[in-house]
Amino acid sequence: MWSERVVPGEPEIFVAWQQGAGDRTLLVIHGGPDWDHSYLRDPLEQLDCHLLLPDLRGCGRSGRVPEEEYHPDGVMRDLVRVLDVFGVKRADVLGHSYGGMVAQRFAITHPSRTRSLIVSGSSVLPLSPDAFADWPERDEILARQDDPWQREGLSPEECVRAEAFAAVHANIRRPDAVPGYLRRLEKIRFGAEWVRPFLAGTLVTPRLPDAAQRIAELDIPVLLLHGRQDMTFPVSLVEPTLELIPQAHAVVLEEAGHMAHVDEPDGYLRAVREFLASS
Repeated sequence: MWSERVVPGEPEIFVAWQQGAGDRTLLVIHGGPDWDHSYLRDPLEQLDCHLLLPDLRGCGRSGRVPEEEYHPDGVMRDLVRVLDVFGVKRADVLGHSYGGMVAQRFAITHPSRTRSLIVSGSSVLPLSPDAFADWPERDEILARQDDPWQREGLSPEECVRAEAFAAVHANIRRPDAVPGYLRRLEKIRFGAEWVRPFLAGTLVTPRLPDAAQRIAELDIPVLLLHGRQDMTFPVSLVEPTLELIPQAHAVVLEEAGHMAHVDEPDGYLRAVREFLASS
């Protein structure tokens, strides 16, 4: 059963949370970043541990800040505040997509608060210009994808929402998973607070230099959880990341795209559950 709480401060941070058994807490960081946490609830809500799913600053039901404060350092402070309010000393941290880079930054900058790290549908290593070379199916799907930013009369918020719906077939591999994914998208509170500095060229990436080396030095359990058909972060980066982080291991879901938890929820849940049980 999900509960909701607003963590006070500047800004207020909305958190969906679920009580679980034991003393383990999984902090889940959503992507976008101008989405909210809700698309990640299922299947993670089936885990037995405590769950904390915050909306990042400016996202969903969390508070807004001035444009210059949409910075990963501010997000780090927000996440620490969330853990403090919920009385969590150390959390297992899962980040999806953009949230995967946020989760890495949190583990690197706050090692005493991080018990383990799950990088889901994201990457530790930066993407090269030819990261998706020789994948004609991806090229065809993206060529057919509508670009709402080229339309006239749409607000930034409307563009973010329309872009999410336009990218369905790039993000979801299995056709039978598409209807359920569309229902998830309908429920998301999309915003445009982060896209404004992005369009202005002032947005700072959460990816830290030498992230792989710095994560390896933390000596914490690390799981790379990826869809083989991910068209946003290439699965080809998984193997070189494993070589740089000896304590990491990977689970690649063969029939999953960027939203692996939607394409293969059973395999996704099993991977997370087994990782938490062994770490």
